[in-house]
Amino acid sequence: MKRLVSWNVNGVRAIVQKDFDAQIAALAPDILCLQETKAQDDQVADALAGISSLTGYHQVAASAEKKGYSGTAVLSKSAPLSVRRGIGVPALDNEGRVICAEFEDVHVVTVYTPNSSSGLKRLPFRKEWDVAFTRYIQALDAVKPVIVCGDLNVAHAPIDLARPDANYNKTPGYTQDEIDGLSRMLDEARLQDAWRAQHPDEVRYSWWSYRGGAREKNVGWRLDYTLVSERWMDRVRATDIRTEVTGSDHCPVVIEWE
Repeated sequence: MKRLVSWNVNGVRAIVQKDFDAQIAALAPDILCLQETKAQDDQVADALAGISSLTGYHQVAASAEKKGYSGTAVLSKSAPLSVRRGIGVPALDNEGRVICAEFEDVHVVTVYTPNSSSGLKRLPFRKEWDVAFTRYIQALDAVKPVIVCGDLNVAHAPIDLARPDANYNKTPGYTQDEIDGLSRMLDEARLQDAWRAQHPDEVRYSWWSYRGGAREKNVGWRLDYTLVSERWMDRVRATDIRTEVTGSDHCPVVIEWE
């Protein structure tokens, strides 16, 4: 059994000060994917150097040109066969948003999808991203199955956020354009939302605003996903959203497979 843990840590240098070592030890990942590291590659390495539960893991990071912004990382017990940063589109690849780690039987892609930003001013960029990222996943899937994990910055259906009516087409992450972008990716890249497939009617969130006691009140959104190639789904044994794990405004999501 293999276990992948994906977590938007909202700053790797901050989260390592918040009992991160013990939390990762308890989660016991074979592969750990981080999003929103907010650090350059060397800063990610420095921040994680003292995490004893990650001793011996292979590590790769992708950082944004803009310092302290975005960024992703993948850590794994087994060395990947190959590693690629970005999706091969220069205009979209300067924010450290994607790492693909190729293993023997699967591509693991961690992604920090662009937020459409306040006033939806970045929605055109987001729509361009969704199309390009879908094509990227299609190309990977043509070679071997794919696990896509990370913060996709969209609640896909009303069940995936606490207040759908108040946020629809007004708030980044719940516009019809963003919903359609994920729907197209699932369809065209032949992916399944693994957690939702196993928990079709369950309400659980992975992100809560820091404002207004949202986490305590469970006024949240499910923004963090594990998507898998359809032909891979029969190997998935468990999925989870670990709402009890703190340290970020997001919580980890988990997928296990044989």
